[in-house]
Amino acid sequence: MRRTRGSYAQYKAHRPHGAVVVQDDLRKELRDLRDQIEALRSALSDVARPYTELMGYVERLQDFSRGYFRILDLYAKHGRVSPDLVIPGLKDDISRHIVVALFDRPDRNISQITEAVKGKRGTASRRIVRARLADLQREAIVVATPGSRARTFRVAEEVAEKWSQVLGVPKYRDQPHEDQGTNR
Repeated sequence: MRRTRGSYAQYKAHRPHGAVVVQDDLRKELRDLRDQIEALRSALSDVARPYTELMGYVERLQDFSRGYFRILDLYAKHGRVSPDLVIPGLKDDISRHIVVALFDRPDRNISQITEAVKGKRGTASRRIVRARLADLQREAIVVATPGSRARTFRVAEEVAEKWSQVLGVPKYRDQPHEDQGTNR
């Protein structure tokens, strides 16, 4: 049975009045429920934000503690924690001290490295340190950064990366890399 076209007033008069009121009330309640659900979502998001941030801090703390326990384990196994765990081919004591000095403070010149080695060993000559640095450069353990007057030396990036892996600590997370400047 098809309806003929008529006015909305005729249609509304034809429908029972109680059904329209109930339908309008349901629509209003649904709108109210949607608004409440959105308010709850927003509130839960605001409440969860600090916990998400806290979990990030907890993960970083776990990373640091893993690294710390890794260092303790290395100390227990080898009796010390030094870069020669990564570079077992260092031929002598002076070479080991040079590498340690450059890990402690990179970009040192020959005089500064000699002083650091003397501080650790008691004796070292510039001639011997220069010769050992040349050997370490050939073995790609140390790299020289050319300067206008004095060259400075640092541990090669690959060696530093191996060392950080051995320690189980991310390398230089808080320090800028050479190619990234100071924006890090």
